[in-house]
Amino acid sequence: MALLSVIRRWGLRDRLSIREIARRTGLSRNTIRKYLRAGTVEPAFRTPDWPSKLDPFADKLSAWLKTEAGKSRKKRRTLKHLHKELVALGYTGSHNRVAAFARQWKADHQCEEQSAGRGTFVPLVFQPGEAFQFDWSEDWATIAGENTKLQIAHIKLSHSRAFLLRAYLLQTHEMLFDAHWHAFRVFGGVLGRGIYENMKTAVDRVGRGKVRRVNTRFLAMTSHYVFEPEFCNPAAGWEKGQVEKNVQDARHQILQLMPDFSGSGGDERLARGTLHRAVGAPAARHAAGHDR
Repeated sequence: MALLSVIRRWGLRDRLSIREIARRTGLSRNTIRKYLRAGTVEPAFRTPDWPSKLDPFADKLSAWLKTEAGKSRKKRRTLKHLHKELVALGYTGSHNRVAAFARQWKADHQCEEQSAGRGTFVPLVFQPGEAFQFDWSEDWATIAGENTKLQIAHIKLSHSRAFLLRAYLLQTHEMLFDAHWHAFRVFGGVLGRGIYENMKTAVDRVGRGKVRRVNTRFLAMTSHYVFEPEFCNPAAGWEKGQVEKNVQDARHQILQLMPDFSGSGGDERLARGTLHRAVGAPAARHAAGHDR
């Protein structure tokens, strides 16, 4: 699923050749061509989640790989040696499975080092069309005479700082997808990447460093719109500080002026129109002029 999203992004947004995508992924050019022509955002098949013979030995193998990574190249044990030692412990699987586990462990380890090192930084300057930031907030409004909690979706462009707010009753996938649809419609296009926190509708599991198991439905949305999702480190809201500031400003400057929807139908329509002009229209004009 994640690989299909990357293939679509390389082919449709970055305009890489089929030959280059095949070289990077190891897939055949016919397979790459089929994915791009089909226009699907997620595979039509599901891989069975069979338990692996290596699962009971995963912690042991991870500890060995971490130990070997700290040694010089000449003193490291090879994967063949590690496989033999696992067999002595009762492992009955193949060497290829051990090698695949080692490759994934190495990729995760490198990602963790890159995200935790002193050289890691978050850019403060963004190019037009490069990125947007997304976040949720909660607030209250009086609707039909009742005090109702609202879930506010904030989408803010990182370059021009134009933003759009959408209010919902829940933070479900449907609400999340609807907020993105309206944002891209108002802003007049889709940006290169989106910056998120580790919300449950987007991330199923937070791994080490920047490793994430992204939710299948969320990944299908990013594949459809062809942009790259990027997730902040846990408890590091400053990595998307622009939209965090937007949440704070909305509470104190914008949503305090939210009209009362308890009046008649005509008054309610007028109130909703006033709210749209006060919040949505300036953001649209700003986006059209500065971030495309």
